[in-house]
Amino acid sequence: MLTSFFPLLVRGPAPTRVLHAALGSAAMVLLFFAGPACAAPAPAGSAAADERPDDDPPRWALHAQTTYVWQHKPSFDAPYTGPNSLVPTAERSYSFTATADLGLRPWAGGQIHFNPEAGQGVPLSHLSGAGGLSNGELARTSGARIKAYRARLFLLQRWDAGGETERIESDFNELGGTASARRWTLVAGNISLLDYFDNNPYAKDPREQFFNWSFLTPGAWDYAADARGYTWAGILEYRTPQWAVRGGRALQPRESNGQPLDRSWTKHYGDQIEAETDLPVALPAGPLRGRALLFRNRAVMGTFADALGASQISGGTPDVGAVRRLQTKTGWALTLEAPLAEDAGVFVRASRSSGRQETYAFAEIDRQLSFGGQIGGGAWGRAADRVGAAVAVNGLSADHRNYLAAGGLGAFLGDGALRYGSERVWEAYYRLTFVPVPMPGGPLQSAVSLGAQHIVHPGYNRDRGPVDVVSVRVHAEF
Repeated sequence: MLTSFFPLLVRGPAPTRVLHAALGSAAMVLLFFAGPACAAPAPAGSAAADERPDDDPPRWALHAQTTYVWQHKPSFDAPYTGPNSLVPTAERSYSFTATADLGLRPWAGGQIHFNPEAGQGVPLSHLSGAGGLSNGELARTSGARIKAYRARLFLLQRWDAGGETERIESDFNELGGTASARRWTLVAGNISLLDYFDNNPYAKDPREQFFNWSFLTPGAWDYAADARGYTWAGILEYRTPQWAVRGGRALQPRESNGQPLDRSWTKHYGDQIEAETDLPVALPAGPLRGRALLFRNRAVMGTFADALGASQISGGTPDVGAVRRLQTKTGWALTLEAPLAEDAGVFVRASRSSGRQETYAFAEIDRQLSFGGQIGGGAWGRAADRVGAAVAVNGLSADHRNYLAAGGLGAFLGDGALRYGSERVWEAYYRLTFVPVPMPGGPLQSAVSLGAQHIVHPGYNRDRGPVDVVSVRVHAEF
């Protein structure tokens, strides 16, 4: 039933039909997931009907979300187009995801979460042609036919380490409850690393915040993941009220941006360690927060220099896939977050990788500087609404540039030639939030977002663009 909506939308209906179809799809998916949670109330006197004390957290919970994104790119100027270019003709795109979270609390401090997910989508230009791709949700979709899969299955265990007790709110993949402000946390299983590292409150979630990949996380962090953005990993964190440190190891895909994961976790892996702390700068809504991340990827990868050297000997086009061997790719990321009000703040991110090896699991960005912010709508009587604006400057290493200029193809890039220029991504969005709808399983929250992107030198090529992308997003969850 759902699949009948999406091909229609790509053919270019009126915006009202886009919105109606997306809202209808969202309603059907959420009603399906919410069915057990929204059944008739339990009889009076039953265990489910008895009120639970505030300090008695639930033993289980069900959450669900659905997100639909529609995008349009008008035509733009380009003197040439390669196999991995953003095509210069007008295009329409969509993505759809639906995710459920079943959480169980088997013992004190422990949680088990299972996330089935379904995804579908048609990207702009076959998901190629830019370092900062226009739709972060398309990292998890699976083509023009809807496909269901397991997104997450993991254990979360907390151990108190002293200090005052604080409340943790219930949310997606979090049952909530109380815990010591000083605590250890272990996460092990099938997860996304973005759930636990670089937890930027202003630029993180493509389902509610910025659309472009440039703002999901530090762009040069080539984090270990399969083609949908998930992996198997173990993460250990120690947290205090003022600072935290966390580290973990994750499985790499068997090949660059592939779906199957490599189970040889002692030979091929992605390691990351991150520290965050309050900084001695007082702001209206709290202290300035700083975060530093280091990563090391170990996998069978090709280097751009090796590919260029091989092509000079053979006389052909360089191919990074033909020179793969065991390599180590490293990099770093820094983030500053400045809370200006309860519903507003700004951020700055900087990141850089070694840039010698091919992109293995994320975006073709070797270095990046981004900054932006978010503000709530209280000033105009829409306290739950959000406005965001940001800019990212993406860059490539010298080896990466030379490889593309010689006609080589990357995971997402390849115009056949290159007149290099840093790629600049400007984005703004407005999220219109609706009044929550009371339901027995919890309030149903929904929002519609309008977004605009302006990409200068798409694919780091001065000969192409600029490109504009207009977005409409419908999101609902309980």
